[in-house]
Amino acid sequence: MDNRSEVCEFLTSRRARITPQQAGLPDAGHRRVKGLRREEVAMLAGVSAEYYARMERGNLSGTSEAVLDSLARALQLDDSERAHLLDLARTASTTRRPARRRTAQRIRPGLQQLLDAMADAPAFIRNGRLDILATNQLGKALYWPLFQDPARPVNIARYQFLNPGADQYMTELDAQRSAAAALLRTEAGQDPYNRELSDLIGELSTRSEAFRALWAAHNVRLHHTGLKRFHHPGIGDLTLAFEALPVPNDPGLTLTALSAEPGTPDHDALKLLTSWYATLDHNQPTAPAPTGNERSA
Repeated sequence: MDNRSEVCEFLTSRRARITPQQAGLPDAGHRRVKGLRREEVAMLAGVSAEYYARMERGNLSGTSEAVLDSLARALQLDDSERAHLLDLARTASTTRRPARRRTAQRIRPGLQQLLDAMADAPAFIRNGRLDILATNQLGKALYWPLFQDPARPVNIARYQFLNPGADQYMTELDAQRSAAAALLRTEAGQDPYNRELSDLIGELSTRSEAFRALWAAHNVRLHHTGLKRFHHPGIGDLTLAFEALPVPNDPGLTLTALSAEPGTPDHDALKLLTSWYATLDHNQPTAPAPTGNERSA
């Protein structure tokens, strides 16, 4: 991706969302542009208007972290947005390298053993591109619809945006799509020369109007904890809490585990999910149709 255009569009989009009132500035009446003016951002950041204009034109090369911190405060960036700004500045200050393809990421046996030991919680390991690289048995049962998609590697974002069954399986699909696009935007800032990532973004941009709109918003996020809601083809509705933890010895990999509070219907559903998965003929390419015993909303 072009770093200059990324910087320009990110800063412009963040500036446009802040009103003078939110920034503690007097409202001077009608404005030709949405949000703050460039000179107002420069004043709030403590830099000259010319210097900020250079940054917003996409030139962050050589910008100090102190200036970036001031800019982040002026634009009221959250933690994920500040980290993204630092990533863009780091890329701007390094020699541009051609996009490259990566060797296939391998999951260490110890990580797979850890997943398998989490017998009562769906768990999987993904990379920054949102490829699911490994799961435990309950994780594969929960994400069974994704594994029925013939595209490989199994990819969360591709399923959400391109599979027509996604809106039936993911009951809050709009929110999950928004999160996926923001995670991919964050990853692109950290690893702009990743050819596989660029190929995925290009595919989604070409084939999905929803992705194009979300990508154009330039939103980024850190996605460590929350709730996920599913309408599973075998057991019906369930809501699970998740924790997403980076794998320290394997940069770029994240372990996600999902759970439900004991004694709740969702916890009972996880037990039912185990039984459902055990009934499948795993030599068949698709799961059987629901039997009528699945849980209702």
